[in-house]
Amino acid sequence: MERRRFMTTTSVLAATAVAGSASPVAARASSRVGMSDVARIRQSFADIIASDHRHGGQLGIEHEAARLADEALALQEAGTASQRVRRALYGCAAAFRSSAMWAAIDGRRFDDARQHMAQAQTIAAMSGDQAIQFRIWSHVGTMYRHMGRPGEAEAANMVARNLGIVRTDPMFASLGLARHGAIHAAGGDASATRRAFRQAEEAWHRAERRDDAGRPSWLLAFYDVAEINSLALSAYLSLGRWAEAEAHGHRCLAALRPHMHRSRAITTARLARAQLEQGEVEAAVTTAMGVPADAAVSHPRVVGMLTSFGNRLMEITPANPHTALWCDHTFPVKENHR
Repeated sequence: MERRRFMTTTSVLAATAVAGSASPVAARASSRVGMSDVARIRQSFADIIASDHRHGGQLGIEHEAARLADEALALQEAGTASQRVRRALYGCAAAFRSSAMWAAIDGRRFDDARQHMAQAQTIAAMSGDQAIQFRIWSHVGTMYRHMGRPGEAEAANMVARNLGIVRTDPMFASLGLARHGAIHAAGGDASATRRAFRQAEEAWHRAERRDDAGRPSWLLAFYDVAEINSLALSAYLSLGRWAEAEAHGHRCLAALRPHMHRSRAITTARLARAQLEQGEVEAAVTTAMGVPADAAVSHPRVVGMLTSFGNRLMEITPANPHTALWCDHTFPVKENHR
């Protein structure tokens, strides 16, 4: 029920991008900072999460998240506060900074992501919040995987997986295992990949039997069986297991919640590539053409995937009429993108 309430809220918030909106956190001049201040900041975090799922990777989201992290830290000096409030403020600042880091990763701005990472790790340590520490280190692992550095990705993800919260909540265990499966695939280890995803699914089923109370909003907003299949799709593409990748792609799309606009575009682009590599040219082009135009021209990862798809299509079957159809479809997109 908690997950449904959260998603109802964020799906409404997602209609407006964070960039260009007025700051929802108004630091007040007060002699006492309390949990009501923390509550306002946490609502702003829901806004950031919603915009990320709709738009993803945008510079405006990164900058807004970084600004809100600084605003949360500034409240530490705004007045007196209990240790509980101070830890919560550090946790909020770390959450915002981790969202800035993720936006930079998603936008392929890896130098910026590393700067956010260093700040997020320091602040999270002061918060004592293991959930946000898990998020940060798990994002670091994803960053290194996207950078083609699976050894560092594995080391970072293991920091996340060794936190105590992983032993007490199977949802964290499942996410850590699923991301590790993608890392194993980047390193070319098919058997470890398959084992990690099997264990991730087992942990997810245990997590489903528990109440969501106490789980952080960022985790409830995106992690489910669709995300497991999304990571498996990425992993089996890396391994060249095209049929398995396609199967996971279909499962992901069938399970994606409506607010996951960015994830749907990425999954669709990946699914098209899996179909193309199996010689299903018509199906692949039809699938690729289903990627929404806004993601096809504005999301860096999707743009890169579709460019790679088009190049591979021309390489495999340049004279196919569906290749011509794809070229006709993408020509105005390329013009707009310029």
